[in-house]
Amino acid sequence: MRHVAAGPTDPIRFATFNASLTRDRAGRALSDLSAPGDAQASAVAEIIQRTRPEVLLINEFDYEPDNALADAFAANYLGVSQHADVDPIEYRYVYVAPSNTGVPSGHDLNRDGTVGGPHDAFGFGEFPGQYGMAVFSQHPIEYGRIRTFRHFLWKDMPGALLPVLPATGQPWFSDAALDVVRLSSKSHWDLPIRIGSTTVHFLVSHPTPPAFDGPERVKARRNHDEIRLWADYLTPGASGFLCDDAGIRGGLAPGEPFVVAGDQNSDPLDGNGLPGSIQQLLEHPLVDATVAPASEGAAQAAKRQGGVNDRHAGDPRHDTASFAARGPGNLRVDYV
Repeated sequence: MRHVAAGPTDPIRFATFNASLTRDRAGRALSDLSAPGDAQASAVAEIIQRTRPEVLLINEFDYEPDNALADAFAANYLGVSQHADVDPIEYRYVYVAPSNTGVPSGHDLNRDGTVGGPHDAFGFGEFPGQYGMAVFSQHPIEYGRIRTFRHFLWKDMPGALLPVLPATGQPWFSDAALDVVRLSSKSHWDLPIRIGSTTVHFLVSHPTPPAFDGPERVKARRNHDEIRLWADYLTPGASGFLCDDAGIRGGLAPGEPFVVAGDQNSDPLDGNGLPGSIQQLLEHPLVDATVAPASEGAAQAAKRQGGVNDRHAGDPRHDTASFAARGPGNLRVDYV
């Protein structure tokens, strides 16, 4: 967190966690978490209880209306000690909202000759809300001031890296598809959180991974521009094109404290992303990226798995996710 003159004097712990609390069909995550005993949810809860963030973003948390999944996770897992030496943890404030994942676009977005299925949804998903997001906070969320950008169209970003057909240079998306294709694969949220007398804007998202792509690099280009949305949002004079879901234009007011968090699916040096994608944030003049969290476990995993990890340029201590079985190896993709 960037310290400002009028801000809080005590450290505040913000965290992001891709917990993979997602399931293969609608309602199954809620069924699994509606009672204690799910081993995965228990492990996730124990990590949260041990690290004890005050403000937490969970990625890959299936959307359920009325906070149903978040309430179940809080009651049956976060609120129950998951090990003899850890205490339960409580979050009074929660925010969940619909995701673009699994929402049908009505167009053949992947150009396979058919319409329908997860690849033709506004964001990849088997059902609406799969791979969603949830924010848990011990500090008040100013719900009336939340901004979301779920419906913002990719074409409305000036200079967007819209994909083209490599052989012809013609647009990848049809005109009709381009009129509806959204930039955010899940959503982008600006959550004002009141910490003492200061409001901190928690800017959260989960861009699409730049993987499972063809030579047109649709996903890599989208990943770049999803990251760019926050970079522009923070830049005075560069955010006038942004229009949130309530029809309000513009970015963050100059001088407002903020924290950017999420699974950005972009490594600074390795992986399949477009060069410079995450640097849009890491090198932004208003972002303090001087501290890169490190872990002995990440370095051990890279050494143990070997393979492509041995050829990575990045420090393996900074890896936050293991993709070894799928090709790119272990990468730094999660950021606060």
